[in-house]
Amino acid sequence: MIDYSAALAVAAIVRTGSFEKAAKALSVTPSAISQRVRLLEERLGAVLIERGTPCTATEKGAWLCRHVELVGMLESDLLERLPGLGDPLSGPVTLDIAVNADSLGTWFMPAAAAFAERTKAMLRIAVDDQDHTADWLRRGHVVAAVTSLSKPVAGCKVSPLGRLRYHATASPAFMARYFPDGVTAEALARAPALTFNQKDGLQQDWARRTLGATDPGPTHWLPSTHGFVDAALLGMGWGLNPTQLVAGHLAEGRLVELVPGATLDVTLHWQVSRLVSGQFPALTRAVLEAAKDALV
Repeated sequence: MIDYSAALAVAAIVRTGSFEKAAKALSVTPSAISQRVRLLEERLGAVLIERGTPCTATEKGAWLCRHVELVGMLESDLLERLPGLGDPLSGPVTLDIAVNADSLGTWFMPAAAAFAERTKAMLRIAVDDQDHTADWLRRGHVVAAVTSLSKPVAGCKVSPLGRLRYHATASPAFMARYFPDGVTAEALARAPALTFNQKDGLQQDWARRTLGATDPGPTHWLPSTHGFVDAALLGMGWGLNPTQLVAGHLAEGRLVELVPGATLDVTLHWQVSRLVSGQFPALTRAVLEAAKDALV
């Protein structure tokens, strides 16, 4: 039988980041929390918590936390139907979601806020490239994701969201400095680009499709959606930016398109665990509504 007092302790440590905060959340002493975790780790013969600042879950610890969350979802649903059973043992349900940074920086937060207004559930949002968020689902680290993958991950339902449109933009001063004779593949190979991280291939995709360019050229590494826009405005480099973030700058001439009209669309989908979809239909409704208003 699962020792749920110990499992809840592990989940609380991962959620709060420390044994002390977990003890406060569960109204017990830090020594009690530590003993529960130690006994469970000894019983399983596996480390569940990576001690540090903050404390994090090991792979096996993450699976235990996911189980606790799923139990919490079922418990929440049961208490709605049988409120006389009392208060939930595990507190508010926390749903883990993976979202690409540009969606989080443009259209996803209104969906999260709308869901938060309709439910007591908490959200824990992880950020990764849209081509990799589905991996979080496969590994069981999240229960839903905004992803470029259209094929359903096992145990998930998929809904199309639309296309997030990008513009290759730079400041007028940057254009004059690096492209005095026009934007060509050769000139692009010498112009500094902006790249989010090693998983970001948008700039290269645009250059290849638009100009047939194969040399990515020099790049600044900048893991910030809004930082991309700021860096472009300041003339640091050129990059792909979502329409929602640069439309005003383009209209006012603060930014210009490298090749007018040469946009790049990324098709997005919403994949959600069938259990979460059934327990929290408001989450999918909020995401679809926000996407309908913001995406192509």
